[in-house]
Amino acid sequence: MFIPDFTLDSISSTVKLSSGHDMPILGFGVFRNYDAKPACIEAFKAGYRHIDSAQTYRNEDAVGEAVRESGLERSDVFITTKCVSGDHGYDLTLRGADWSLQQFGFDYIDLFLIHDPMSGTGKRLATYKALLECKAAGKIRTVGVSNYNVKHLEEIRIAGYEMPAVNQIELHPICQQKSIVEYCDKHSIIVQAYCPIVRRKMDHEVFASIAAKHRREPAQILIRWSLQKGYIPLPKSATPSRIHSNAQIFDFELDTDDMIRLDALNRGKAGAPIDKRSLSGFG
Repeated sequence: MFIPDFTLDSISSTVKLSSGHDMPILGFGVFRNYDAKPACIEAFKAGYRHIDSAQTYRNEDAVGEAVRESGLERSDVFITTKCVSGDHGYDLTLRGADWSLQQFGFDYIDLFLIHDPMSGTGKRLATYKALLECKAAGKIRTVGVSNYNVKHLEEIRIAGYEMPAVNQIELHPICQQKSIVEYCDKHSIIVQAYCPIVRRKMDHEVFASIAAKHRREPAQILIRWSLQKGYIPLPKSATPSRIHSNAQIFDFELDTDDMIRLDALNRGKAGAPIDKRSLSGFG
């Protein structure tokens, strides 16, 4: 089985993507944060160097401003964006990539994902082709997908295109999506975990007891679980204290019993939002 090659030494640790580029193993999400600049600047102070945005988040410009105001070199920050199904298609994707570059104020985007597979086979493949051309032109460094199940990934393989470097899916102990994770493992696709600290309340007794055992917050336990499974978690917050706390997960380790207890919480389809149950591989 494919196991991502990264260490859990620090927030500066990276994983090598199939594109040859390095991606930090902990990302910072900005979903539904329309004024994302303050949060991103705080995230940079906490040590994050990986920001996960999207065209539909309407904050690419704020993320770009945060990078410039942080004083960091562009090459030290890994930036992701995505194109949603309403903007799929060859021409729309090419224009969208240029638009995102303009919004960010960057010369390149580190990772560009197809946000969802809801546009149909023809548009999905045309969108993927356009992104590969943007990669060849140097506008994008790595191409990936999001919310793709085995069927959608198989379309890419059968079409003869290079496989995506990343598949970003909802992933946490209650929603483990085992079949899609297994497929990604088999094809050396890195799995990014959005909603790693669970959409719902984190007051589950298992989270609480493991957190108490390690004298940690439940969110830290969930993020650490994701990393120890070989995933790239993308926690989000606009609260400075939580931004810092979510990054402080490299000085402890979950033991075998902890991992077994967390793994046992999987609820398959029942653990995912209704609007996502038709998209991915649960089990």
